[in-house]
Amino acid sequence: MGSYLEEFSEVKAKNSSEEALQRWRKACWLVKNRKRRFRFTANLSKRFEVREIQKSNQEKLRVAVLVSQAALSFIQGISYTVPEAVKGAGFEICADEMGSVVEGHNLRKLKVHGGVEGIAGKLSTCVTNGINISEESLSRRKEIYGLNKFTESPAKGFWLFVWEALQDTTLMILAVCAVVSLFVGIATEGWPKGAHDGLGIVASILLVVFVTATSDYKQSLQFKDLDKEKKKITVHVTRDGYRQKISIFDLLSGDIVHLGIGDQVPADGLFISGYSLLINESSLTGESEPINVTSKNPFLLSGTKVQDGSCKMLVTTVGMRTQWGKLMGTLSEGGDDETPLQVKLNGVATIIGKIGLFFAVITFAVLVQGLFSRKMNEGSHWSWSGDEAVEMLEYFAIAVTIVVVAVPEGLPLAVTLSLAFAMKKMMNDKALVRHLAACETMGSATNICSDKTGTLTTNHMTVVKTYICGKIKEINSSTSSSSAFCSDLPDSAVRMFQKSIFTNTGGDIVIAKDDKIEILGTPTETALLEFGLFLGGDFQAERKESKLVKVEPFNSEKKRMGVVLELPGGGFQAHCKGASEIILSACDSVLNSNGEAVPLDESSLKYLNDTIEQFACEALRTLCLAYKDVGGDFSAENPVPFEGYTLIGIVGIKDPVRPGVKESVAICRSAGITVRMVTGDNINTAKAIARECGILTDDGIAIEGPEFRVKSEEELQDIIPKLQVMARSSPMDKHTLVRHLRTTFEEVVAVTGDGTNDAPALHEADIGLAMGISGTEVAKESADVIILDDNFSTIVTVAKWGRSVYVNIQKFVQFQLTVNVVALIVNFSSACLTGSAPLTAVQLLWVNMIMDTLGALALATEPPTDDLMKKPPVGRKGNFITNVMWRNIMGQSVYQFVIIWYLQTSGKAVFHLDGPDSGLILNTIIFNSFVFCQAFNEISSREMEKINVFKGILNNYVFVSVLSCTVFFQIIIVEFLGTFANTHPLTYQQWLVSVLLGFLGMPIAAAAKMIPVGSR
Repeated sequence: MGSYLEEFSEVKAKNSSEEALQRWRKACWLVKNRKRRFRFTANLSKRFEVREIQKSNQEKLRVAVLVSQAALSFIQGISYTVPEAVKGAGFEICADEMGSVVEGHNLRKLKVHGGVEGIAGKLSTCVTNGINISEESLSRRKEIYGLNKFTESPAKGFWLFVWEALQDTTLMILAVCAVVSLFVGIATEGWPKGAHDGLGIVASILLVVFVTATSDYKQSLQFKDLDKEKKKITVHVTRDGYRQKISIFDLLSGDIVHLGIGDQVPADGLFISGYSLLINESSLTGESEPINVTSKNPFLLSGTKVQDGSCKMLVTTVGMRTQWGKLMGTLSEGGDDETPLQVKLNGVATIIGKIGLFFAVITFAVLVQGLFSRKMNEGSHWSWSGDEAVEMLEYFAIAVTIVVVAVPEGLPLAVTLSLAFAMKKMMNDKALVRHLAACETMGSATNICSDKTGTLTTNHMTVVKTYICGKIKEINSSTSSSSAFCSDLPDSAVRMFQKSIFTNTGGDIVIAKDDKIEILGTPTETALLEFGLFLGGDFQAERKESKLVKVEPFNSEKKRMGVVLELPGGGFQAHCKGASEIILSACDSVLNSNGEAVPLDESSLKYLNDTIEQFACEALRTLCLAYKDVGGDFSAENPVPFEGYTLIGIVGIKDPVRPGVKESVAICRSAGITVRMVTGDNINTAKAIARECGILTDDGIAIEGPEFRVKSEEELQDIIPKLQVMARSSPMDKHTLVRHLRTTFEEVVAVTGDGTNDAPALHEADIGLAMGISGTEVAKESADVIILDDNFSTIVTVAKWGRSVYVNIQKFVQFQLTVNVVALIVNFSSACLTGSAPLTAVQLLWVNMIMDTLGALALATEPPTDDLMKKPPVGRKGNFITNVMWRNIMGQSVYQFVIIWYLQTSGKAVFHLDGPDSGLILNTIIFNSFVFCQAFNEISSREMEKINVFKGILNNYVFVSVLSCTVFFQIIIVEFLGTFANTHPLTYQQWLVSVLLGFLGMPIAAAAKMIPVGSR
């Protein structure tokens, strides 16, 4: 079948071209209901609209900047009148005026309003303490300036799904047949007898429509809930003098927001203060070149990303008043890319649909030819009765219903159903799936490249060991006080240590509402600030004493952070901290036991390197802190110097391995998934943690990033298969490793990342996994799955769910193709050989519902089992419809066809049927047996290779409910709806035989599973 699916194999799990997406849509021409089939696919026209808006935004900003610069010298003549409503609420500027300043990059107007401080005053806020949070003040602010929420398209109601389900072309044709049948039947046989056939078809259509609509509506609600989770972003603000975290949706005009690397700018605003701020506006304008934002160019636009640096920002306009708000409405309608499995199954449905259409035409032709032959023999071919017209109509209805059954519309929709179910459950397991395809691809993953800090470890860091003034000191119960720890250390060295910790930091120490001290920042920064407080330092006093002139924030490329301070007595001093060997290489002196700077000689350098290695071998994260007196001629335009430093000390930070990680790594290994650690830490620290986690084995390779990146292609071919740990890696090293694994070794790679610089690797990987707690907004946006608890064990759970989705869809496909094959062959062969079809239109509609909507509900929602992680992964080249599936389909199809055919040819004799109703009773037995064959085949399909199909069946309440409903309605249809469904009540013995024939399919399926076939 693979050769027929070429047009459906171009779509990738990520970054598919729009040409490929267009091609498969065109190839998929045989569709019963386009609205339903393509509901969960990307809206390409909306995406084109977004690109046009981005181009328009880019042009507007370019023009606005040029006009603003040209008009800056002509400030006179600008006047602004405050609207009465705004003045009455206690403000002096309206939202539209602020929008024209920020969105229009209008420096001229900004100057007229008194700059950033002036606009803050007019917004009744303070750039230091933020807005007043009294209930009355907040409600007035919301009323005048609005909420930071975007207009979304309203959720579809249930009746809209009913209407969409009615758009099915084949159901429309059947409805027309039903109406004609009603008129002809009533005209020839009178009411109510003549209306039975027509009403039966109408009732069946309505049942199919309502069951389909209910299933689709529930799916849409699940996706709606997941969309809400995806949009949850928190920001740091200062309100009433207190720093706090709030939802992006609670942000108001006048708020003071603190932004760092990787954050999303949550609303339009103005830069108050900050350092080295680079903003990426590509999401808004499509322009990838970052913009340098300073007090001279203070405009910040909602939806853009902080690429580097940090800042404090004044929020001006929010929600739909921003360009991002207007873009979001269109962007959300663009939809998610369809998954490769959805596309492949659309291809399978199209191929089978073509076969079904061919069989339907032939069946109709054979049935009509039989009717004409009979009329010719009787010599009545020129005279036609109403009954014969109804008979002709029934033949057409049967042909149309064969198409209904033959086109497996449920195949691609089962993927969506299974993914929606899995995504909802994964949310409970702390994994938020951002892209549908990731859930599916994760089941095929063969490699996981994991970060160390926070993923394999707890991310609860504490300084437990230090080197200072030639002494290695531990922080334990015996040194529980500052005085005990510092007793043998010179005061000048301790003060320098405190100064370096408190001034050279990306964290902050604030007083919370309950007057408790709260430390903000990354776990590493928090650990250092805690240590600074332990040394007896005063954070606020230290920050006030020296003025920060230059800040170069930490990033994973440089692996260091640097600041330059203007000292109270004049002159400048640089402080640097970061990866131990990198900072040590920039030092030419060290503080001795008296706290004096002495030159570094070979022996002291060796001692320091041995100390770093000793700390690292104890699985401690090591950082060096150093300082340098710069003199009196430093400019903020210059970079922070990086040579000639004096080493203050080394800290060893303990970050324990998470509980359960070792077991999770072992599960991955048994599942055929290779786990590799990629970290920026020291190689000895990385090796110690990797051994503790079970990642690094005796035959594994651990390598440093600088060494890895100079290897030739031939060397990489030998190294990468054995590579288990990469230390001191840069984001580009991670990207290179992922690219080689995917292209050279054709592995399916999952990658974790938390920083802005991890975005390329997350984008390159088959599955990008961002950390929910430590991850930046840029990393989360580049990722496919967000690990909400930053735990490696959750990644293993995602892999298990991914495999579950893949296997569940395989089970459903196996089940549905069996029903397709049997229903097609039975009706076609019967029409050709006997001139009549045993299964009527109403009965085929019921069978279609069993195999389509109900079958998908039952089989596509099976929860994962631990056995899934004991099999090798599918990988990149695995066939979706495997030899195992074909074996099961053929075994079951042959059995069902033999049974139905035997009943058709010998059923009257076996059941001793005679009399006027014998044909109807036999057809009812055939219909009943066929349905029970499907019911028991549904149970057999729970396992494709195992004999025991009952294990855990009661844990899946959906499966049990669907099966129970199928049996219940089958009894109702046979026993009580005979006049509408063309059935006849059966005796106890006939029921027993029907159920027994269905049940015999299970031992047949078990026997078929014993036939050995290749795995592909």
